[in-house]
Amino acid sequence: MVGFGLAYGGAGAVFWTSLARVASSWVISPVLGALVSFLVYKCIRRFVYSARNPGQAAAAAAPIAVFLGVTGISFAAFPLSKSFSIAFAQALGCGAVGAVLVYNLIRKQLGHLLEKSASSHSEPQESNTHTKNLGLLSDVAGPKGTQLEIVYGVFGYMQVLSACFMSFAHGGNDVSNAIGPLAGALSILQGGASSAEIVIPNDVLAWGGFGIVAGLLIWGYRVIATIGKKITELTPTRGFAAEFAAASVVLFASKLALPISATHTLVGAVMGVGFARGLNSVRAETVREIVTSWAVTIPVGASLAVLYTWILTKLLSFIL
Repeated sequence: MVGFGLAYGGAGAVFWTSLARVASSWVISPVLGALVSFLVYKCIRRFVYSARNPGQAAAAAAPIAVFLGVTGISFAAFPLSKSFSIAFAQALGCGAVGAVLVYNLIRKQLGHLLEKSASSHSEPQESNTHTKNLGLLSDVAGPKGTQLEIVYGVFGYMQVLSACFMSFAHGGNDVSNAIGPLAGALSILQGGASSAEIVIPNDVLAWGGFGIVAGLLIWGYRVIATIGKKITELTPTRGFAAEFAAASVVLFASKLALPISATHTLVGAVMGVGFARGLNSVRAETVREIVTSWAVTIPVGASLAVLYTWILTKLLSFIL
């Protein structure tokens, strides 16, 4: 967009204040993603891993996380009542329904393991006393055996939901970024350039959704491999913490109309989970390559926009 503006209207055609706001979000979004995922993962280790019965603690924590996530999505994105109090109550109702469904699913799928852990679990009293003295940032050893199987089973289901949460937030932000220029052009063609609010046809939104899904099918596996394997080692609990944190940040930014990148945020969230395990748990070389690619895309995108604008202007002037 900046490249097109510079090529077509000069420096005066670019709203530099808005550009500074957008550029600052490129830095803020991965930092926020890393900070929130760090805290989410530390909370999992503190309140689930260090619990007297980690499996039972994970099963109890899952409905709470779903309640918060569904309530947030419902309140931020769904067309609820215009009254704040009624809309908030409706969002709480949606969150409660989601929490009950997840609770029943976990009990149905993992109930035999939960019963086994409850009947056979016995911890020495010293361990319970030590747990009370743990802080949020304390290093906690993970569960083993049946307890680990339950925790990973619970957060395996939770990671599916958090991936859906992240996809929803991704679509609400990145598809909007892609459709924005087209929506502006359509508004001008329809004589609505002076309108403060642009009405986007549903078929245009559908094409944007189709494009992001097609890109995922064709090239998405490369990004999945980089984020999922090359930054830090991920488990169901770490993956859930990263996706839940990134989706929360992106959804919040979308609500504030900040066009941040969901990929920037998710990469920062994965790094935050790695930092929670220690600085050496994050592969610096991969992070360096990712940050370099982010920096390169800005001047390359602007240069290509200038080139394409010049070519199309000459071509259209020749044809017309």
